[in-house]
Amino acid sequence: MPADNHRELSTMTLTREAIVDGLRARLGAGKVDTDEQTLNENSLDRYRKLEDIFGIYNLPTPAAVVRVEGTDDVAATLAFCNEHRINVVPKTGGTATEGGLETIVENSIVIDGKRMNRIVKIDEFNMQATVQCGVKLQDLEDRVRALGLTTGHSPQSKPIAMFGGLVATRSIGQFSTLYGGIEDMVMGLEAVLPSGEVVRIKDVPRRAGGPDIRHVIIGNEGALCYITEVTVKLFSFYPEHNRYLGWRLDEMKAGFEILRDVMAAGFKPSVARLYDAEDGAQHGFHAFAPGQCVLIFTTEGPAGVSSATADGIAEIVNARAEVTPVDTAIIKAWFEHLNWGPEKLAEERAFIRENMRMGYTTEVSGNWSIINEIYENGIQRARKEFPHIADVTMLGGHSSHSYQTGTNMYFVYDYDVVDCTVEEEREKYHIPLNAIFVEEALKAGGSMCHHHGIGKYRAAWTAEEHGTAYRLMQGLKREFDPNGIMNLGCIYPVED
Repeated sequence: MPADNHRELSTMTLTREAIVDGLRARLGAGKVDTDEQTLNENSLDRYRKLEDIFGIYNLPTPAAVVRVEGTDDVAATLAFCNEHRINVVPKTGGTATEGGLETIVENSIVIDGKRMNRIVKIDEFNMQATVQCGVKLQDLEDRVRALGLTTGHSPQSKPIAMFGGLVATRSIGQFSTLYGGIEDMVMGLEAVLPSGEVVRIKDVPRRAGGPDIRHVIIGNEGALCYITEVTVKLFSFYPEHNRYLGWRLDEMKAGFEILRDVMAAGFKPSVARLYDAEDGAQHGFHAFAPGQCVLIFTTEGPAGVSSATADGIAEIVNARAEVTPVDTAIIKAWFEHLNWGPEKLAEERAFIRENMRMGYTTEVSGNWSIINEIYENGIQRARKEFPHIADVTMLGGHSSHSYQTGTNMYFVYDYDVVDCTVEEEREKYHIPLNAIFVEEALKAGGSMCHHHGIGKYRAAWTAEEHGTAYRLMQGLKREFDPNGIMNLGCIYPVED
């Protein structure tokens, strides 16, 4: 089970004041923020949201938050930090959930890319757009929708997530079954290495020029470099052709089998989701499927494609005796209100403060032959072993990203914080529950993280996740970041 690992870099040569002075000399005072509350808020991410809500900041606060405005600023900051062995935490939208943005080292520097928010180019002919790292996904989506296009990327954090973080965490969106994850959308990118060197991977549809080096940078979680610019694909958008389908059934096993049959048959729905009864109830599904699982599909694209896909899926599902159709209007209404932005975040914070009820998720993945085993064993083990199960108000899950070869499993758990302090909440509830689902996925042969990334709280399992290939991961760290300044503890566990 992972634990907090806080230590100072023994090779650090500058005091906190000298770090700030050095950065201001290179970048200007207006780009180096040392406001106390700003530093506190930038010492953590949504993994510690209860502590953040109550203003409790126990991690080492960064020496400064650097508000970079261009690639040159990033390069200058990294070169300075590399020279003086200063830990750097890259950041844009700040929606990380696995502790990847925590500053676990004294006098770290947070490089905040929010001011790098320029949409560089929208190329309708070549069906791609180039943006700086601080561009919000929603802002680009709004721009291209006016042109009859879409990015195809729609994570729940779409209104506030930014491209640097989306690419760095290998994010995925609600329509991934059709459009793919962010790794399928990135054409090329620009990044800055810890030395300050700027590298560019050109925007081409495909090439056989050796290993695809995009994937060294996509998903690096700030542990190897800082992503400054991204070029992504665009797709034609046909919202008027969307189709919505839903069924209810009694068990997840049958639902996984249906998902498998649809994907193996070659259909490409934009959404393919399976909810168990507990998770579905918090979405209001108990109103029409009390005590039952719910299976949801949506299709989109040109009229003929969307209709044929919907009809083909319906034929496969309706052939199963154990399913009952759901009114499509219900499915449509639910899906249109799924995303969350600043308003929902504010509502969540207010609810938590008033009720002391937390909600978290652990997402894993596996092939079709093991995914039900992962689900059943994870839920059963949590109910059997978690010592505070009486405080857990909801324990369930859903599958939301399917492939020809398998699917993901999103474990969802809510709990009331009882008989512990705000600071003890993570150790009593979140960390042990998260560990159960991670360990069950790995035990069955699946992946411990489908799309939220490793961060600092799954880093203890990185070697087990990669097995004999972990030495390749270690080699990347040595090559990219020989001085070890990039996001200490993220992906790569801190070894005492």
